[in-house]
Amino acid sequence: MNKRIAVLGAGNIGKSIVKGLIKSKTLAPANIHVTRRRLHMVDNLKEKGVITGSDNIEAVKHSSIIIICVKPHQAPELFEEITPWLVSEQHIIVSVVTGVTINDVREHTGHKVPVFLAMPNTAISLCESMTCISHQEPEGDAVNTVVELFDQLGRTLIIPEDLVGASTVLAACGVAFALRFLRSVSQGGIEIGFDSELSTLISAQTLKGATMLILENGYHPEREIDKVTTPLGITISGLNEMEHNGFSSALIKGLLASFNKIEKIRKRDVIQ
Repeated sequence: MNKRIAVLGAGNIGKSIVKGLIKSKTLAPANIHVTRRRLHMVDNLKEKGVITGSDNIEAVKHSSIIIICVKPHQAPELFEEITPWLVSEQHIIVSVVTGVTINDVREHTGHKVPVFLAMPNTAISLCESMTCISHQEPEGDAVNTVVELFDQLGRTLIIPEDLVGASTVLAACGVAFALRFLRSVSQGGIEIGFDSELSTLISAQTLKGATMLILENGYHPEREIDKVTTPLGITISGLNEMEHNGFSSALIKGLLASFNKIEKIRKRDVIQ
Protein backbone atom coordinates (compact mmCIF):
# COMPACT_ATOMS: atom_id res chain seq x y z
CA MET A 1 0.00 0.00 0.00
CA ASN A 2 1.47 3.33 -1.10
CA LYS A 3 0.13 5.36 1.84
CA ARG A 4 1.35 7.00 5.03
CA ILE A 5 -0.65 6.25 8.17
CA ALA A 6 -0.93 8.23 11.40
CA VAL A 7 -2.18 6.49 14.53
CA LEU A 8 -3.20 9.18 17.00
CA GLY A 9 -3.30 7.80 20.53
CA ALA A 10 -1.17 4.66 20.53
CA GLY A 11 -2.68 2.84 23.49
CA ASN A 12 -3.39 -0.89 23.47
CA ILE A 13 -5.52 -0.97 20.33
CA GLY A 14 -3.40 1.65 18.56
CA LYS A 15 -0.20 -0.27 19.20
CA SER A 16 -1.91 -3.49 18.15
CA ILE A 17 -2.87 -1.91 14.82
CA VAL A 18 0.70 -0.76 14.24
CA LYS A 19 2.11 -4.18 15.10
CA GLY A 20 -0.31 -5.74 12.62
CA LEU A 21 0.70 -3.29 9.90
CA ILE A 22 4.34 -4.19 10.46
CA LYS A 23 3.69 -7.92 10.59
CA SER A 24 1.57 -7.87 7.42
CA LYS A 25 4.18 -5.78 5.62
CA THR A 26 1.32 -3.63 4.39
CA LEU A 27 3.67 -0.68 4.44
CA ALA A 28 7.14 0.14 5.72
CA PRO A 29 7.48 1.13 9.40
CA ALA A 30 8.88 4.49 8.28
CA ASN A 31 5.47 5.22 6.72
CA ILE A 32 3.71 4.85 10.08
CA HIS A 33 3.56 7.81 12.46
CA VAL A 34 2.20 7.23 15.98
CA THR A 35 1.52 9.77 18.69
CA ARG A 36 1.25 9.42 22.43
CA ARG A 37 1.76 11.74 25.36
CA ARG A 38 3.92 9.26 27.24
CA LEU A 39 6.42 8.55 24.50
CA HIS A 40 8.35 5.92 26.43
CA MET A 41 5.31 3.65 26.03
CA VAL A 42 5.97 3.40 22.28
CA ASP A 43 9.75 2.98 22.41
CA ASN A 44 9.36 -0.60 21.14
CA LEU A 45 7.66 0.73 17.99
CA LYS A 46 10.35 3.35 17.49
CA GLU A 47 12.95 0.57 17.61
CA LYS A 48 11.15 -1.08 14.69
CA GLY A 49 11.48 2.07 12.57
CA VAL A 50 8.07 3.63 13.28
CA ILE A 51 8.00 7.42 13.60
CA THR A 52 6.90 8.37 17.12
CA GLY A 53 6.07 11.71 18.71
CA SER A 54 3.50 13.72 20.64
CA ASP A 55 2.68 16.26 17.90
CA ASN A 56 -0.67 15.25 16.35
CA ILE A 57 -0.59 18.04 13.78
CA GLU A 58 2.81 16.96 12.51
CA ALA A 59 1.54 13.38 12.14
CA VAL A 60 -1.57 14.53 10.23
CA LYS A 61 0.36 16.82 7.86
CA HIS A 62 2.56 13.96 6.69
CA SER A 63 -0.06 11.17 6.50
CA SER A 64 -3.07 10.27 4.39
CA ILE A 65 -4.96 7.81 6.61
CA ILE A 66 -5.60 9.15 10.13
CA ILE A 67 -6.58 6.42 12.63
CA ILE A 68 -8.06 7.92 15.81
CA CYS A 69 -7.45 5.69 18.83
CA VAL A 70 -7.91 8.02 21.80
CA LYS A 71 -10.39 7.58 24.66
CA PRO A 72 -13.91 8.97 24.11
CA HIS A 73 -13.45 11.97 26.41
CA GLN A 74 -10.24 12.92 24.58
CA ALA A 75 -11.81 12.87 21.12
CA PRO A 76 -13.37 16.37 21.00
CA GLU A 77 -10.10 18.13 21.82
CA LEU A 78 -8.19 16.01 19.32
CA PHE A 79 -10.65 16.69 16.49
CA GLU A 80 -10.54 20.43 17.21
CA GLU A 81 -6.75 20.27 17.10
CA ILE A 82 -6.37 18.47 13.78
CA THR A 83 -9.37 19.78 11.80
CA PRO A 84 -7.63 22.91 10.42
CA TRP A 85 -4.97 20.64 8.92
CA LEU A 86 -7.29 18.17 7.20
CA VAL A 87 -7.27 18.27 3.38
CA SER A 88 -10.15 16.75 1.42
CA GLU A 89 -7.96 15.41 -1.38
CA GLN A 90 -5.41 13.92 0.99
CA HIS A 91 -6.94 12.60 4.20
CA ILE A 92 -9.20 9.80 5.36
CA ILE A 93 -10.29 9.57 9.00
CA VAL A 94 -10.79 6.16 10.60
CA SER A 95 -12.15 6.33 14.14
CA VAL A 96 -11.93 3.36 16.50
CA VAL A 97 -13.23 5.44 19.44
CA THR A 98 -15.99 3.69 21.39
CA GLY A 99 -19.36 5.43 21.27
CA VAL A 100 -18.39 8.01 18.63
CA THR A 101 -20.61 8.24 15.54
CA ILE A 102 -19.85 9.46 12.04
CA ASN A 103 -22.01 12.54 12.67
CA ASP A 104 -20.07 13.21 15.88
CA VAL A 105 -16.85 13.33 13.88
CA ARG A 106 -18.36 15.50 11.18
CA GLU A 107 -19.71 17.99 13.73
CA HIS A 108 -16.09 18.75 14.53
CA THR A 109 -14.41 18.24 11.17
CA GLY A 110 -17.24 19.25 8.84
CA HIS A 111 -17.41 17.35 5.57
CA LYS A 112 -13.82 18.01 4.65
CA VAL A 113 -12.69 14.38 4.54
CA PRO A 114 -14.15 10.86 4.31
CA VAL A 115 -15.00 9.38 7.71
CA PHE A 116 -15.03 5.70 8.66
CA LEU A 117 -15.75 3.87 11.90
CA ALA A 118 -13.73 0.70 12.44
CA MET A 119 -14.04 -1.76 15.30
CA PRO A 120 -11.04 -4.12 15.30
CA ASN A 121 -9.83 -6.20 18.23
CA THR A 122 -6.38 -6.70 19.71
CA ALA A 123 -5.79 -9.81 17.57
CA ILE A 124 -5.11 -7.28 14.83
CA SER A 125 -1.51 -7.35 16.05
CA LEU A 126 -1.33 -10.92 14.64
CA CYS A 127 -3.35 -10.03 11.51
CA GLU A 128 -6.26 -12.07 12.92
CA SER A 129 -8.73 -9.33 13.81
CA MET A 130 -12.43 -9.35 13.05
CA THR A 131 -12.86 -5.72 11.99
CA CYS A 132 -16.31 -4.27 11.35
CA ILE A 133 -16.39 -1.05 9.32
CA SER A 134 -19.18 1.49 8.87
CA HIS A 135 -19.28 4.54 6.60
CA GLN A 136 -21.52 6.88 4.61
CA GLU A 137 -19.14 7.37 1.70
CA PRO A 138 -19.91 6.63 -1.95
CA GLU A 139 -18.19 3.57 -3.33
CA GLY A 140 -14.80 4.53 -4.64
CA ASP A 141 -11.17 5.08 -3.73
CA ALA A 142 -11.68 5.96 -0.05
CA VAL A 143 -13.80 2.88 0.66
CA ASN A 144 -11.45 0.62 -1.28
CA THR A 145 -8.43 2.02 0.56
CA VAL A 146 -9.87 1.44 4.04
CA VAL A 147 -11.19 -2.05 3.28
CA GLU A 148 -7.91 -3.03 1.63
CA LEU A 149 -6.01 -1.83 4.69
CA PHE A 150 -8.00 -3.86 7.21
CA ASP A 151 -8.22 -6.88 4.91
CA GLN A 152 -4.48 -7.24 5.46
CA LEU A 153 -5.06 -7.41 9.22
CA GLY A 154 -7.67 -10.16 9.48
CA ARG A 155 -11.26 -10.40 8.30
CA THR A 156 -13.29 -7.33 7.38
CA LEU A 157 -17.03 -6.78 7.30
CA ILE A 158 -18.99 -3.69 6.24
CA ILE A 159 -21.94 -3.13 8.60
CA PRO A 160 -24.65 -0.49 9.10
CA GLU A 161 -23.70 2.18 11.61
CA ASP A 162 -26.48 1.16 13.99
CA LEU A 163 -24.66 -2.16 14.52
CA VAL A 164 -21.31 -0.60 15.42
CA GLY A 165 -22.00 -0.81 19.16
CA ALA A 166 -23.00 -4.45 18.85
CA SER A 167 -19.89 -5.22 16.81
CA THR A 168 -17.73 -3.63 19.50
CA VAL A 169 -19.20 -5.98 22.09
CA LEU A 170 -19.11 -9.12 19.95
CA ALA A 171 -15.73 -8.66 18.24
CA ALA A 172 -13.69 -6.37 20.49
CA CYS A 173 -14.99 -7.24 23.96
CA GLY A 174 -15.40 -10.77 22.63
CA VAL A 175 -11.64 -11.33 22.79
CA ALA A 176 -11.75 -10.86 26.56
CA PHE A 177 -14.80 -13.11 26.86
CA ALA A 178 -13.10 -15.85 24.85
CA LEU A 179 -9.92 -15.57 26.90
CA ARG A 180 -11.86 -15.75 30.17
CA PHE A 181 -13.44 -18.96 28.85
CA LEU A 182 -9.97 -20.23 27.96
CA ARG A 183 -8.68 -19.39 31.43
CA SER A 184 -11.57 -21.28 33.03
CA VAL A 185 -11.00 -24.35 30.87
CA SER A 186 -7.28 -24.37 31.60
CA GLN A 187 -7.96 -24.06 35.33
CA GLY A 188 -10.25 -27.05 35.01
CA GLY A 189 -7.42 -28.89 33.28
CA ILE A 190 -5.25 -28.30 36.34
CA GLU A 191 -8.02 -29.76 38.53
CA ILE A 192 -7.93 -32.99 36.54
CA GLY A 193 -4.17 -33.45 36.52
CA PHE A 194 -2.27 -31.22 34.08
CA ASP A 195 0.19 -28.56 35.14
CA SER A 196 -0.66 -24.95 34.25
CA GLU A 197 1.52 -24.71 31.16
CA LEU A 198 0.31 -27.95 29.56
CA SER A 199 -3.30 -27.25 30.45
CA THR A 200 -3.16 -23.82 28.81
CA LEU A 201 -1.51 -25.22 25.68
CA ILE A 202 -4.05 -28.02 25.28
CA SER A 203 -6.98 -25.69 25.96
CA ALA A 204 -5.74 -22.96 23.60
CA GLN A 205 -5.08 -25.34 20.71
CA THR A 206 -8.45 -27.01 21.26
CA LEU A 207 -10.20 -23.65 21.19
CA LYS A 208 -8.29 -22.69 18.04
CA GLY A 209 -9.29 -25.97 16.38
CA ALA A 210 -12.93 -25.55 17.34
CA THR A 211 -12.93 -22.04 15.91
CA MET A 212 -11.34 -23.20 12.66
CA LEU A 213 -14.04 -25.84 12.22
CA ILE A 214 -16.63 -23.06 12.09
CA LEU A 215 -14.59 -20.64 9.98
CA GLU A 216 -13.54 -23.26 7.44
CA ASN A 217 -16.77 -25.27 7.20
CA GLY A 218 -19.29 -22.49 7.80
CA TYR A 219 -21.48 -24.73 9.96
CA HIS A 220 -23.55 -23.68 12.94
CA PRO A 221 -21.62 -24.54 16.15
CA GLU A 222 -24.30 -27.01 17.21
CA ARG A 223 -23.59 -29.16 14.18
CA GLU A 224 -19.99 -29.64 15.30
CA ILE A 225 -21.12 -30.15 18.91
CA ASP A 226 -23.40 -32.98 17.75
CA LYS A 227 -20.37 -34.82 16.34
CA VAL A 228 -18.83 -34.96 19.81
CA THR A 229 -21.88 -35.62 21.96
CA THR A 230 -22.52 -39.37 21.67
CA PRO A 231 -25.44 -40.99 23.53
CA LEU A 232 -24.63 -41.68 27.19
CA GLY A 233 -21.23 -40.08 26.55
CA ILE A 234 -19.02 -37.94 28.73
CA THR A 235 -19.29 -34.77 26.60
CA ILE A 236 -23.06 -34.43 26.93
CA SER A 237 -22.79 -34.97 30.67
CA GLY A 238 -20.35 -32.10 30.96
CA LEU A 239 -22.35 -29.82 28.68
CA ASN A 240 -25.59 -30.46 30.56
CA GLU A 241 -23.92 -29.73 33.90
CA MET A 242 -22.58 -26.43 32.52
CA GLU A 243 -26.01 -25.46 31.18
CA HIS A 244 -27.69 -26.36 34.49
CA ASN A 245 -25.33 -23.85 36.08
CA GLY A 246 -26.15 -21.10 33.62
CA PHE A 247 -23.22 -21.34 31.17
CA SER A 248 -24.93 -20.03 28.01
CA SER A 249 -27.17 -17.68 29.97
CA ALA A 250 -24.19 -16.08 31.74
CA LEU A 251 -22.40 -15.46 28.43
CA ILE A 252 -25.44 -13.88 26.84
CA LYS A 253 -26.09 -11.73 29.92
CA GLY A 254 -22.46 -10.59 29.81
CA LEU A 255 -22.80 -9.54 26.16
CA LEU A 256 -26.00 -7.65 26.95
CA ALA A 257 -24.39 -5.90 29.94
CA SER A 258 -21.54 -4.66 27.74
CA PHE A 259 -23.96 -3.60 25.01
CA ASN A 260 -26.12 -1.67 27.48
CA LYS A 261 -23.00 0.08 28.76
CA ILE A 262 -21.93 1.17 25.29
CA GLU A 263 -25.44 2.45 24.60
CA LYS A 264 -25.22 4.59 27.75
CA ILE A 265 -21.90 5.99 26.57
CA ARG A 266 -23.40 6.87 23.20
CA LYS A 267 -26.47 8.52 24.74
CA ARG A 268 -24.30 10.69 26.95
CA ASP A 269 -23.02 12.35 23.75
CA VAL A 270 -19.44 11.92 24.92
CA ILE A 271 -18.10 13.57 21.78
CA GLN A 272 -19.94 16.85 22.41
